[in-house]
Amino acid sequence: MLIGLFLSLRRYGVPVTLRELMDLLAALQQRLAYADSERFYALARLCLVKDEKHYDKFDRAFGAYFRGVENLHGLLEALIPEHWLRQEFERALTPEELRQIDSLGGLEKLVAAFRATREQMERAAALEEEGDAEDRPGRDGLGGLGQRRSGRGRKVWERRQYRNLDDSVEIGTRNLKMALRRLRKFARAGRAEELDMDGTVRSTARNGGLLDIRMRPERRNQVKVLLFLDVGGSMDIHVRTCEKLFSAARSEFKRLESFYFHNFIYESVWKDNRRRATECIPTWEVLNTHLRDSKVVFVGDASMAPYEITHAGGSVEHWNEEPGALWMLRFTELYDKLIWINPTPSEAWEHAPSIALARRLVNGEMYPLTVRGLEEGMNALAR
Repeated sequence: MLIGLFLSLRRYGVPVTLRELMDLLAALQQRLAYADSERFYALARLCLVKDEKHYDKFDRAFGAYFRGVENLHGLLEALIPEHWLRQEFERALTPEELRQIDSLGGLEKLVAAFRATREQMERAAALEEEGDAEDRPGRDGLGGLGQRRSGRGRKVWERRQYRNLDDSVEIGTRNLKMALRRLRKFARAGRAEELDMDGTVRSTARNGGLLDIRMRPERRNQVKVLLFLDVGGSMDIHVRTCEKLFSAARSEFKRLESFYFHNFIYESVWKDNRRRATECIPTWEVLNTHLRDSKVVFVGDASMAPYEITHAGGSVEHWNEEPGALWMLRFTELYDKLIWINPTPSEAWEHAPSIALARRLVNGEMYPLTVRGLEEGMNALAR
């Protein structure tokens, strides 16, 4: 039964809901997939997965549940409901989903719908097999359904083409952009370069049918972002990932100001690493120039000696008159929305005193440099 697939997806961490399961049932009743396991796989993924970051989890759950099944006719034989499966299904549902089942007539009615769909698809599969048998050259079995299906080699869900889209892995530019898009505040600004279809229709109607084209400014993301990137030292191993982050941020945020620092924030930052010795920008100037409605993002591994944060003169490159902790306090007092993105795996944070200290200074708003971590960080900035 589809109930078994539903439970398997839940076990593998795919956030599938009863509504999506019903969508799949409706699609199967319309015969959008039958007698072909790969078509069923594609349809099930379309109905049950709403975010591509879960594709890899779906493939693993699908393969675990349907391993060894060659086509949908055999698959349906393997999906006979059992009493324990119904109980487990009920335990896996939320109270709201249980109420939805009650509104549909109860679990027995839902199971009856699954059975009816199975019988309908079995009949369709049998008819298709009969048609294949008539077209089969001679009786050598090479033209039959089983041969035609089994010649496809490795199954689609076993290839796991979307492994890099898992939200617990480090990010690439594409899925990084998807995560950053959670922080948006659109407004129309600039030159009128976009066709205003509604305005054109209204204006043309007022002119008695004489075409009057109206233009309007393009909608742009108006969020103001201050991005501070740690460079050098232990951050060298994260250069490629930070390059992708910077590229994606430049693409997604049109009002982005970026600065560099080393290890921790002190009295100055810079915009060009090649000229950092001669063209530094006072941190006070940054604080006085950018208002409190800006969103502030620090990117760094926060891996250093704790005294580099807590003491004057702690910097390993120059004598800092005031400790980095004081400068971070000034940032958190001025900006309501401030987070720290850390490329170091979160499992290692508790073993590094400097990371724990930096995390406290940003009021716990530290997130790992993964798709999930970035999504959580953007949600924190958007609140």
